[in-house]
Order: sequence, then C-alpha cells, then structure tokens
Amino acid sequence: MLNGKIILIDQDGVQANYQASLHAILNKEYPNGPWLPITELRHHDTEKNYPPEWKDVIEEIVLRRGFYRNLPPIPGGREALEYLLSQGHDVRIVTAPKRKYKNCVLEKLEWIEEHLGQTWVERTIITRDKTLVHGDILVDDKPDVHGARIPSWEQVFYDQPYNRAHNKRRLNWINYKEVLEL
Repeated sequence: MLNGKIILIDQDGVQANYQASLHAILNKEYPNGPWLPITELRHHDTEKNYPPEWKDVIEEIVLRRGFYRNLPPIPGGREALEYLLSQGHDVRIVTAPKRKYKNCVLEKLEWIEEHLGQTWVERTIITRDKTLVHGDILVDDKPDVHGARIPSWEQVFYDQPYNRAHNKRRLNWINYKEVLEL
C-alpha cells in the first residue's frame, strides 16, 4: 500500500499528449515526411525516430509559441491525480523544460492551470534534473531518467510505445490503481 507516499508525475507524455500533437502538426505541415504512426515510435526523443535532416523541423515546432500550451490532455490524468491526492498521497507534477525554454516553461504552467487548476500549478516542480527531487514513485514515460543523484524514487513507466522494451512496472490512467496497489 502506498498511503502517505510522495508520488511524482511527469507532464508531457503522461498528462499532456505531446506525441499526438507533434505528429498532427508534422503530418499537416510536412505530409510527405517520414512520419511513423505513434504506435511505432521507438525513442522518447522524437527526433531520434527520424533521419537527422528532420531534427531542425521537429525542434522548430516544439519551440513555437503555443505548442506546449495547446497540447491535448491525456484522458483520465486529472482524475487520477485527484484520486491519488484524496488518498493521502503528496502528489506533485515534476516536469523538465526544453533547454531552449523561452515559451516552454510559461506554457507548461498555463497548461496545468487550464487543464488541472491553480492548485496543481502550486504543486508543480520544474527541473531539468528529476533525480534532485525527493519522492517514492516517479511516473514518467521517459525510459532513462538520469541526473546528478541516485534517485530516491522508483520509476513506474507511463505506458508508451517507445518505453515498452524496458522491463519496469508500467501504468496508464485506466490501470494505475492496480499497478500502484491502491
């Protein structure tokens, strides 16, 4: 049982549907590009799924004003956060901004305010190194979360096609109670 645990929840790919939005833009603006169906992505970093000449195109899109602000929410995410909080857990959103953060940081917070509410803005930690954040569980879609420290948390994957080759517990917003043994 996880009562009283600190549960850290990633934003992009867990609460906000980064890949769906990015691939919709790529398919619309570059219909002849080498875009894979999302179910066939093998790398968390989108540009690694495609030839190097597409890296700048992908970067330009994700750095645009409005990209992070307009990501669609992943269904069930808000309800799961609220449920975990109601069960006595200290739940935090922990998100990493792009290195070129000009629009990213503000828009991540605006997204949280719009889709989750002001309470969750106040429960958000923005850091490039999640290993510096203390917790019991980190729910993240990124396969290899590394940093300056050995993490205090156990990573549980938010299930995505690009992390299925890794052998860790995984959940989605339908089965999270069972996976976290709630």
